[in-house]
Amino acid sequence: MRAPPHALLATALLLAACGEKPAPAPVVTLSPARDTIPTQFTDVTTGAWLGGSSWAVLAPPDERVGLADAGTGKLRELAAGRTAKELRNPSTLFRAGDTLYVGDWGLRRVSKWTLDGRFAGAVPTTDAVRGALPTARDAEARYYLELRPRPGPDGSGNRDSAAVLRAGPALERADTAARLAPFDIAKVTSDAGERFERRVFSGADVWGVLPDGSLWVGRVYDNRVDWRDPAGAWHRGDPLPDRVLEVTRYDRELFVRRFPPELRSTAEQLPFAPVKPPFEDGLTSPTGDAWLEKSRAPVDSSRRYHVVDRRGKLREEVRVPGQGRIVALSPGAALVAEPSRDGIRLLVFDVPAAPAPADKR
Repeated sequence: MRAPPHALLATALLLAACGEKPAPAPVVTLSPARDTIPTQFTDVTTGAWLGGSSWAVLAPPDERVGLADAGTGKLRELAAGRTAKELRNPSTLFRAGDTLYVGDWGLRRVSKWTLDGRFAGAVPTTDAVRGALPTARDAEARYYLELRPRPGPDGSGNRDSAAVLRAGPALERADTAARLAPFDIAKVTSDAGERFERRVFSGADVWGVLPDGSLWVGRVYDNRVDWRDPAGAWHRGDPLPDRVLEVTRYDRELFVRRFPPELRSTAEQLPFAPVKPPFEDGLTSPTGDAWLEKSRAPVDSSRRYHVVDRRGKLREEVRVPGQGRIVALSPGAALVAEPSRDGIRLLVFDVPAAPAPADKR
């Protein structure tokens, strides 16, 4: 019988920790912040660089998209007003070329905007992609989106793998560009019966796309980045060095506190992974690298990122001080969303140029 995903992940991390360690990557700490932009958003999940000092950010809990100007420190809303007909429930955001794309689950479409915030049309989602919304687009006008299996009434469908789909300009004729690992789930028994639930703190594969159609996938159970070139050939990345972080009682308590008091007893009954995944998220830099957001312990004073090049090799480790996380990158800067008393504040950090790859001749 095949071992469950959480056991495979724990074993892989332990072997990586005990085995022969590669030479440490250069470490760069981003500090101090160059610019600060206050917001009243409750959360910012992703962003996009729009050129110069301008950024777009997505705040799904607030159902808003903001356009931030680091030069002036001001923020304005895209499609201002909750009655704006162009935007209702934004849930994805990305830039491709000279266009900003915003996926809207309420309107079931991806809308197009100029980089200065003017509406430029929309593409409705289709049955060919099961109503999913894209999160990337290449220079040949092909959209990329993630399609998860149908969970079914008891959640057992989540044991199947997901896929990265590539579709045409009208979100038609979708084909599979990559396969992703299934969620780590466990069977939970309650008064309502049996149900499969995803383990809290378990990981998932992450991915991104370059303009030329190259695609990278961060393999959470193998802790590496694989690349698919424009011709469709896969190139296996090197294993990445990481700490083994146990899911502690304090981690569980912090998770449960996120819920309203009336729901905390239910949250306590969810299954928890024994160890944290090597990374929690990822994003693509304009220079063509994959940035993996590494898992952290509650006592960590900074957040770490592994920068992996197109050969699948670790180029450097970037550290961001405080509790913030990078939501967007420009060729020389990182936009960090950091919780504050009044809402999320956006910080712009300069990112030094990556060191040149070592000559292995």
